[in-house]
Amino acid sequence: MRKLFGTDGIRGIAGEAPLDARTIYAVGLALSHQVNGTYHHPRILLGMDTRESSEWIAALISAGLAEGGAIVENAGVITTPAIAYLARRHGFAAGVVISASHNPWQDNGIKVFGSDGYKLPDETELRIEEEIFRRLESVESPQSGHAPAVNPKYRADYEESLRSAVPGLHLDGMHVVLDCANGAASAIAPELFSGLGGTIHVTHATPDGRNINASCGALHPEVVAAETKTLGADLGVTFDGDADRALFADAHGRVVNGDAVMLLAARDMKQRGMLDNLTVVATTMSNMGLEAALRRDGIRMLRAPVGDKYVLERMRQENAALGGEQSGHILFPHLATTGDGLLTALVVLDAVCRSGHPLHELVADLRVYPQVIVNVRVREKKPLDKIATVADTIHQAEVELAENGRVVVRYSGTEALARVMIEAESEEVMRRHADRIAAAIRAELGA
Repeated sequence: MRKLFGTDGIRGIAGEAPLDARTIYAVGLALSHQVNGTYHHPRILLGMDTRESSEWIAALISAGLAEGGAIVENAGVITTPAIAYLARRHGFAAGVVISASHNPWQDNGIKVFGSDGYKLPDETELRIEEEIFRRLESVESPQSGHAPAVNPKYRADYEESLRSAVPGLHLDGMHVVLDCANGAASAIAPELFSGLGGTIHVTHATPDGRNINASCGALHPEVVAAETKTLGADLGVTFDGDADRALFADAHGRVVNGDAVMLLAARDMKQRGMLDNLTVVATTMSNMGLEAALRRDGIRMLRAPVGDKYVLERMRQENAALGGEQSGHILFPHLATTGDGLLTALVVLDAVCRSGHPLHELVADLRVYPQVIVNVRVREKKPLDKIATVADTIHQAEVELAENGRVVVRYSGTEALARVMIEAESEEVMRRHADRIAAAIRAELGA
């Protein structure tokens, strides 16, 4: 069982364990040592988001990496998927991103990609963890450190890769709203999309170190939806802090989530002969309505555990060309090794432009079953099936809903939360079961 790595790297409050100075330095040492067995003086690429803590964390991990014999290069403020792409493209032993994605500015994190551009397997993360804990028994953090100077060629290279993914895309005649979440997309999206023509209205692209994800971005898609409707724009796009996911808004100001994006993309790819095995891999959180809509088009939907790395694992097992999460992580393995919000936005815009239809028409038949997610803050993550009152309450909901709904209760992989998701044909039934399960968890484990 991993103790530091969650579903998306190491994450916590900046300055507190596991993101205290000693642990960060030890992470650098351990990672350098783990890749040293394969590479002599391994090259490691570093990138970060816009949080005020990102620079000092980058300096500390760079010091640990260098002490372990690695050569560190710095791409500066850049998206998470950019580091995945660049690590593979330029033959780095690993890529490291300092980011806490959608979390508030006080948090930060460390994400690691292998030389192949994929997130590390669980067993590799476990080996790194074990070495981190060994080193913490004796290591002292350096008094100071600094990250290498930023090399701008990496951002330029990534931007060019995005443009080449959608050759011929022009937004002439379109009005698009971009919400950059005051995060990593702020450094790339305005220039990238402005170069495609059309009218581009950019919001939340002035990061100050503390406003990342603050009442904006993919955590608050209603913001870009309202802006899109107010401006009379054709489409809105909103990213999270490190831009590895994207959500959308249609011209009527309605939010278009990852389920709808997968439906749109699956149909487009099937029409173009690109949907291998006529299979889409979603997660346990995707709505039953998506499964039904895909089935009508002769496309099967499989489910994986939450976390884009687990979706990708299932995709590779099934040779699927499309997968993703309701939250906006969409995976196009023929184009990228990880979820990429900027790439997703370009692919969706390309499909909309080629179809000649507005976004809302392309997903109009997606019937969404009422769904609610209740988050319960917990003091510890004990196995829920070992807590009798919680297990019994979940079982009662599953029996009552049977074939007419779904129950998914799980711990967040990045926060101290239990997530209760209920789908049902009736909103009253949905909320009743969600509240009962949440109350049982709160009574036993509530923080």
